[in-house]
Amino acid sequence: MPAPAADFQADVLAIAAHRDDVEQTCGGTLLRMAARGLRTTILDLTQGEAGTRGTAAERAREADEAARILGAGWRQALTLPDGSVENTLENSVAIVRILRLLRPRVVILPYWQARHPDHAMTAALGYEACFLSGLKKFDTGTEPHRPFKIVYASLYADVRPSFIVDITPFIEQRHLALMAYRSQYADQSAGSGLFVPEEEIRERTFAEARHYGLLAGVRYGEPFVQKEAGLVDDLTLVPVQSL
Repeated sequence: MPAPAADFQADVLAIAAHRDDVEQTCGGTLLRMAARGLRTTILDLTQGEAGTRGTAAERAREADEAARILGAGWRQALTLPDGSVENTLENSVAIVRILRLLRPRVVILPYWQARHPDHAMTAALGYEACFLSGLKKFDTGTEPHRPFKIVYASLYADVRPSFIVDITPFIEQRHLALMAYRSQYADQSAGSGLFVPEEEIRERTFAEARHYGLLAGVRYGEPFVQKEAGLVDDLTLVPVQSL
């Protein structure tokens, strides 16, 4: 089981609306960070009770298994209403408390434009919580902490990435973590008109990772966007060949 938040501080915290969002968009990156010895954590904002398939209890068990595969040291789900995530002060406070307990250096959020309203709202809510978390007089009974870096997982966004993480060594584990959600991705009659058949999931997810890998000169990659400019110290060490 993941460690209690009070006993575990993070290097990287991925915040997502639903259980399995992280596995789809930045699971390979979390695997790579964990392999480097960094402490990775996941915060899901909802329980998944509104999903077409499965129950919240099933998804909780699956999320624990996926976190184990990803090497995440801590995972928790809040109780924001699935399908109706709102950017409210109450919801911000709930995230601020997690930020101040885990004290991550990096926060991964969903890209701020998305087909699912919960995803776009999570991006705005997460950003504002990161800001509020650093305010000394924003009192939640815990010490202020503002993450150094916010990046946006942009796998499903039609935007040019700011950078791509090479997930080639972790592509199979990434897929295993996603497929831990049997209630969502195993073939079944419920939602059969909405969900991709199980036999196609591997082909589609690997193709997406291959596309972004090709952009960066590696086999498989995950894309991210950052809002601020990058900084280069040595032009001779900038990766990705131009020609």
